[in-house]
Amino acid sequence: MSSIIGHRGAAGLAPENTLAGIDKAVELGIGWVELDVTLLGDGLPVMFHDSRLHRTTNGKGYINKVSGREAGLLDAGGWFSDEYAGEKIPGLFETLELIKQSNLGLNLELKPNGCDIQQLSEKVIDIISQTSFPREKLLVSSFNYDILELYQAQSDHQLGCLFERLPRNWKVLAENVGAVSIHLNANKITEKKVVQIKDAGYEIYCYTVNDPDKALVLKDWGVDGVFSDYPQQLTGIFKRL
Repeated sequence: MSSIIGHRGAAGLAPENTLAGIDKAVELGIGWVELDVTLLGDGLPVMFHDSRLHRTTNGKGYINKVSGREAGLLDAGGWFSDEYAGEKIPGLFETLELIKQSNLGLNLELKPNGCDIQQLSEKVIDIISQTSFPREKLLVSSFNYDILELYQAQSDHQLGCLFERLPRNWKVLAENVGAVSIHLNANKITEKKVVQIKDAGYEIYCYTVNDPDKALVLKDWGVDGVFSDYPQQLTGIFKRL
């Protein structure tokens, strides 16, 4: 991945997990973005982080209870600013097409949010195949270890293990799914753990880093890259790739 990854697109500058957020990352010259994918109630894969609708749309209730038709009526941008009023929850297919056309890399985070993880894994793999998304521009990650196991058994995509803090058995978990990277909370990592991860042959990425001073410390420790809501603020520390 790049050393700077736009978190949920460029979440400090445009509504998260939207096509507008992807366009903003392109405008900034950021090479990679991180986005979340989950399933609607009718099984449609869409870009959405939370289990509930109210924080980032004008809707209420749970994301896994609405249909594609119902989701299409929601405003996923007005909460951010009037400029983005009317922005929609994008489907995975159109999102991958835009990212591919924009020549971006994608860290796709699998977010079950109460849906069937087998179905989520299968749907994501199928749509990635339909769009012929370039393998070298894709890394799939999740906090949910069970879905990583399912995904690894069905695809050859690069995987990353997401943790809030590094567990004692992290290496066993990473080995079992063939992960290439470890992703950790920037506020719950130490230099010693960074060295352990790097010595074991894994790349390490930290979320969510919006403070340039914090980014500088992480770089000095040997972290490969960071996820940021304001990626343009970190380009003097981590170069864009």
